[in-house]
Amino acid sequence: MPPITTKERRWLKQQAHHLKPVVMLGQHGLTEAVMREIELALSHHELIKTKIAAGDREERDKIIAAITQETHAELVQRVGNTASFYRHNPDKAQPLTLPAS
Repeated sequence: MPPITTKERRWLKQQAHHLKPVVMLGQHGLTEAVMREIELALSHHELIKTKIAAGDREERDKIIAAITQETHAELVQRVGNTASFYRHNPDKAQPLTLPAS
């Protein structure tokens, strides 16, 4: 899937604004169990918000990079300890329809 465009990213930010974090990372960081939960959430919702309450900014950046790399998701937005991710799921009954570029 091609990277999301600026217009699509802006639309996804609007959609993610009202979401509550579905996955929260704590002191143990990015464990295998947390990655499984993120995979499940992305498959089910396509657009998710996560709360990363571990370490300093540099540590959170590494965690976000690892999530995007391992799940093949796009980072939509990051604000403080919260990051939103998007991954298209064509098998979903009603996938998110991104605006036309």
